[in-house]
Amino acid sequence: MARKVTKPTSHPSEGKQASSEQDQLGLERLLFFSDAVFAIAITLLALEIRLPSLEGSLTNDQLFQDLLEIWPKYFSYALSFLVIGAFWMGHHRKFRFILRYDTNLILLNIFLLMGVAFIPFPTAVIGENGNRTAVIFYALVMAIAGLLNAAVWVYASHNNRLIEPGFTSQQRRRETLRTLVVPGVFLLSIGLAFINPVVAIYSWLLIAVVLKFV
Repeated sequence: MARKVTKPTSHPSEGKQASSEQDQLGLERLLFFSDAVFAIAITLLALEIRLPSLEGSLTNDQLFQDLLEIWPKYFSYALSFLVIGAFWMGHHRKFRFILRYDTNLILLNIFLLMGVAFIPFPTAVIGENGNRTAVIFYALVMAIAGLLNAAVWVYASHNNRLIEPGFTSQQRRRETLRTLVVPGVFLLSIGLAFINPVVAIYSWLLIAVVLKFV
């Protein structure tokens, strides 16, 4: 008589543990991919700093003069480096509280990274042209990236969907407000650019001031 072979049954807790480990691995992959995009975007900024293409070697005075003349490129590089750094810090902060993920969160994060990866282009534009159009274009791109950054948090935190269960509504509102500072200031600067582009650029300093008190 053939012996009946029974398959070993797994304990329910083992299934939950395996699922939890898979979720953690997936979340880590999402973060690793995000960090890679942030790092690449922030590195590409330096590639836009180039001297005017001139034939032949330059004298000391000519080279010194050319290095001084491209100061707008230095400024746009430093500005975008700090903005991308602010986006990364906000992303890092939010994912300290986000414990789970789903397809919608992944898609929102992809759109955010698409905006971040695009930042070197408006950086080159404003580095070459400091006029009103360049300022508005730069501010608009930054505002869109900032709103996408806020959308990731708003979706994840709604009714504590993907964050810590103990998060209070007051804490959620405070974090949401922080994510809206960057896009809010850049949107404000678009209006100021129609009056004076230089004033609009200086208004971006408000980001550091406001974030200090929020």
